[in-house]
Amino acid sequence: MKKATDSTLMTSPEYRRFIEAMKARVLSARVSAARAVNRDLILLYWDIGRGIVEKQQVLGWGESVVEMVAADLQRAFPQITGFSPRNVWAMRRLYATYTAHEFLAQAVREIDHGEGGQILRQAVAKFGGDKKRRQAVAKLTESEVMEFLPQLVAETPWGHHRLLLDKITDPAALLYYLRATAQFGWSRNVLLNQIKAGAYERAVTDKKTHNFPSALPEHLAEQAEEMLKSSYNLEFLGIRREVKERELEDRLISRLQTFLLELGYGFCFVGRQHRLTLGQKEYFIDLLFYHRFLKALVAFELKVGSFAPEHAGKMDFYLNLLNDKERGESDQPSIGIILCAEKDDVEVEYALRSKANPIAVAAYHLQTKLPADLKGKLPTAKQLADVVRAALTVRSAS
Repeated sequence: MKKATDSTLMTSPEYRRFIEAMKARVLSARVSAARAVNRDLILLYWDIGRGIVEKQQVLGWGESVVEMVAADLQRAFPQITGFSPRNVWAMRRLYATYTAHEFLAQAVREIDHGEGGQILRQAVAKFGGDKKRRQAVAKLTESEVMEFLPQLVAETPWGHHRLLLDKITDPAALLYYLRATAQFGWSRNVLLNQIKAGAYERAVTDKKTHNFPSALPEHLAEQAEEMLKSSYNLEFLGIRREVKERELEDRLISRLQTFLLELGYGFCFVGRQHRLTLGQKEYFIDLLFYHRFLKALVAFELKVGSFAPEHAGKMDFYLNLLNDKERGESDQPSIGIILCAEKDDVEVEYALRSKANPIAVAAYHLQTKLPADLKGKLPTAKQLADVVRAALTVRSAS
C-alpha cells in the first residue's frame, strides 16, 4: 500500500473524521474528570455539613462550632480554599436543607407521580427491575430517599447550590431546579436566569401543549417535554408596541445570547430564515437551532398573533423537509416549536392530533410588569379578593 504524504493525509476525509473523533474523546474525558472532581467535592461538603448537624443534635453543640470547624480546617489545610466560615455555614445549610422533612416529603411525592428521575431509577435498581417499579415506589420512604440523596446533590456544582440555597425556599422549586441543572448541565448564569424568569412557576402553572408522546419514543418525548417551556419571557426585547414578525425576529437575533438563556441550556443557534428547497420552490424557517442533548434540529416559527391550525400544518411540512434533507444519520427526529402571542389549548390539541412530527405550541410574553402610568391605578389581587368576599358576605346575609 502506498504511504500517504503528510499533506494528503491531513486533507483526507478519513483523517478528518479520525481527528474529530479524537477531539470529542478528549473533551468527553475532560468533562468526566471535572464531574468526578465536583462529585467528590460536594460529597465532602455534604459529610462536613452532616457531621456538624449530627453533633449539634446529639451532643448539643452550639452555633459557634461552625466557626471553630472552619478555623481548624483552614489551619490544617492552608493550601485548600473553601473552608471559610461562610462556606462551612453553607455546608451545614446544604445538609440541613436537603434532609429537612419538607424537602424529603416533596421528593417522595414526586417519585409517587413518576417524576423522581435519578432517585427513582436508583430505587428501582435496589428493589427490582422495571416490572417492580410500583413495588419500589410503594416501599420508598423518606429514609430510603436519604440513601440516594447525596448522589443526586453531588450532580450539581457547589456554586449552583450556594445560589439555590440563597434564592429558593420552596422545596418543590428547589427539587425542580436541582433536577433541571443536573439533567441539562445549566451553568450558574443560566440557572440564575431561569430562576429570575420564574421557570419553575411557569412549569407548574402553565400547561405545555405538544404532541410529543404520540410523535416520539417515550424516553425522547420526556426529554423534549423537559426542554420545552409552556411560555417564554421576551420582556428583554423592550417591545412596547405592535410589531411585525420580521421585526420580532430581528430583535431576537440582536439579543441572541439573552434569547438562548431564556430557551435553556443545550440550544445551539444554526441560522435565521433557514432555506429549504423542494423542486423549484424555496421555503424558509424563521429560526433554526440544534439541541445538544436531544441531538435534534429544533425549528422555531414566530407568530405575532394568535395560534391558527394552519400554522401546525406548515410546521409539519417544514419538519418533513428537515428530516429528509438535513437530519444527520445519528440525529433524532426534528422538533418544531410555534411561538405565538397567545394560544387556545383545545384548538392546539385538535390541530396537532393528526401530525406525525413532534410539534409544540408556546406563547411568549413581551411585558410582564404594569407600565409606569398604570401602577397604583389598578386593584391588587388582594383588593379584588376582599371585594369578592365582601359581596358574598352581603349576599349570604340577605
